[in-house]
Amino acid sequence: MDKRMFGWFEAVFDALYLCAALGTGLYVLSRASQPAQVLSGVMALVLFSGDAFHLVPRIAAVATGARRRLFKALGFGKLAASLTMTVFYVLLWHTGLLLFAPAAAPAWTILVYALAILRIALCLAPQNRWFDEAAPPDWAVYRNVPFLLLGLFVTVLFAAHAQAIPGLRWVFLSIALSFAFYMPVVLFAGRNKKLGMLMLPKSCAYLYILFSLAVSLV
Repeated sequence: MDKRMFGWFEAVFDALYLCAALGTGLYVLSRASQPAQVLSGVMALVLFSGDAFHLVPRIAAVATGARRRLFKALGFGKLAASLTMTVFYVLLWHTGLLLFAPAAAPAWTILVYALAILRIALCLAPQNRWFDEAAPPDWAVYRNVPFLLLGLFVTVLFAAHAQAIPGLRWVFLSIALSFAFYMPVVLFAGRNKKLGMLMLPKSCAYLYILFSLAVSLV
């Protein structure tokens, strides 16, 4: 598959992904009657909104071939997606608490919020240079360390209660896989652009989480 053809494949995939995330969120909220249902619906819409800022410019860049002209929009989209992904995992944590009610929740929740706040602060730091063509790779690592730890907490929560709700049995694995696909892109995509393709299965892992919650809770 040549670069142009893959660009169109990615654009179509991204459009379908956004439609699926938006549709799932609206569907869950339209039928929500319990706090966990409301949170899972909001979580889907948060994911959609952040990824839309990131993916719509990418789709436009493929359609118009004007990637350089859209560079600032692409940079802002990366920042927006970084922030909303953080909120997504905080909401997923609270959804898990509502579903499983673990006894040690308050102490772990403080750590979850601390990691989320640190992640957001690092994302907002000007040293990230979101709008520069050559953003510093070291800051990509700094801002993703607390994000990885945040994801680990959520993964452990869902893994520890994997048998509680059959439809959510494999959500912990989807969370782990989303980070397994995401981290090589963060660390090495600057040297090897083809690693960016790992964002496609990462998006599939997110959809699995949303669909699992929708099927199990609604």
